[in-house]
Amino acid sequence: MTATLTPRPRRSRSHWWKTALGTALTAVMLFPVYWMLNVSFTRDQAMRKSPPDLFPVRGTLDGYRRVIEEQLPYLATSLVIGLATVALTVALAAPAGYALAKLRPRGGGILSFVLLAAQMIPGIIMAMGFYAVYLSLGMLQSVPGLIIADSTLAVPFAVLIFTAFMSGLPRELIQAATMDGAGALRTFWSIVLPMSRNAVVTVSLFTFLWSWSDFIFASTLVSGGTHEPITLGIYHYIGNNNQEWNAIMATAVVASVPAAVILVLAQRYVAAGVTAGAVKD
Repeated sequence: MTATLTPRPRRSRSHWWKTALGTALTAVMLFPVYWMLNVSFTRDQAMRKSPPDLFPVRGTLDGYRRVIEEQLPYLATSLVIGLATVALTVALAAPAGYALAKLRPRGGGILSFVLLAAQMIPGIIMAMGFYAVYLSLGMLQSVPGLIIADSTLAVPFAVLIFTAFMSGLPRELIQAATMDGAGALRTFWSIVLPMSRNAVVTVSLFTFLWSWSDFIFASTLVSGGTHEPITLGIYHYIGNNNQEWNAIMATAVVASVPAAVILVLAQRYVAAGVTAGAVKD
């Protein structure tokens, strides 16, 4: 008998250019981050050098010293605003998403459309509206006012995420809880919310990033107040005749660290939360 040899499949080497192209595109997209780091270590005297140094030759830590001396209160304020905005957004959006997904109230479809349309309103228009309201209520230059304003950007998106995720939860679980005597609130708190962990993490992450990087609401509603977020702290380094790029970039690097760490830690939950509701049994 003659044995038949099955030829081994050859590894395709024709796709190497895809890897190279992906690496090149990634390097292009990450170059601004590298340049931010480079400038944060560059001395003021070398800032206007032409051509600029691709590496921080005779670098300095002056920018980071200024961050420690001047920017820590701004960072603390941004942290408080971000966490409070997350708490308010989840507290409002999670019950609303549960109601739209499982309780099916009258006008739920119209409300979903309104929430979708609300995300298309330019931020500057909303900022002007909040300014007029806060001026009459005496809430300008207040941290609670900025928290409420930042939440208005996040709540519509959060409700849609929660609705999509909770729509995919088994209805049998809710029916079983109802048969055991649990009301709508108890069912939501004890069953639905713990099972919606991915959606909660997704909403919390995006809400925190939005509030952390907000400049329009901050410059309109709290500029000149006692407590300002880090975006205004960076803006104070920019003047008409002088831009302190060393300190600006050092502050930007430090301000990027919390957001980057949170994004890395939460990425697997975010992937599940964003795709929730895309596929149904």
